[in-house]
Amino acid sequence: MRAIAFFVLAFILASFVEYWIHRLMHFNPRVGERHRDHHRRNEGQGVLWEFRDYVRGSIIVMCLPFLVAWDVGLGWFLGSLVYAAFSAYAHQLQHENPTKCFWMKMPVHYVHHKYNMWHHNFGLGVDWWDRIFGTYKSVEWLTEEELSENQLGYLQLKWW
Repeated sequence: MRAIAFFVLAFILASFVEYWIHRLMHFNPRVGERHRDHHRRNEGQGVLWEFRDYVRGSIIVMCLPFLVAWDVGLGWFLGSLVYAAFSAYAHQLQHENPTKCFWMKMPVHYVHHKYNMWHHNFGLGVDWWDRIFGTYKSVEWLTEEELSENQLGYLQLKWW
């Protein structure tokens, strides 16, 4: 039971950290240089490379709870890992096929790029934190451009 609780907690906390790191990338030139390049290119690296970067940046925090207890560590590690995979997928999906982001009313990362929103819509996998911290900016994003795009499947993405 504790493993499940820590899985959920890690998943939620990972989304929170992702939101704040993304915000930091927009306000700190040293932290955000690679991110500004991402905005210039307006494309993801591929799901697996995004996942690698997310795990590489958080592996120590992902493993620390094993020092508390095996079940706590396992739940925390898996929750973090699942969020990293989900976020990497969601990030790539929003760059390539944003209409498939059915779990959000508006694909915030897609809108963040499309309208060059330097101060809004920082979420990648979820929009919760944008709503909580007042950075959610709703726009009419589903235009003729999105409607006329070739509709790909949920797995038809750049994976590497």
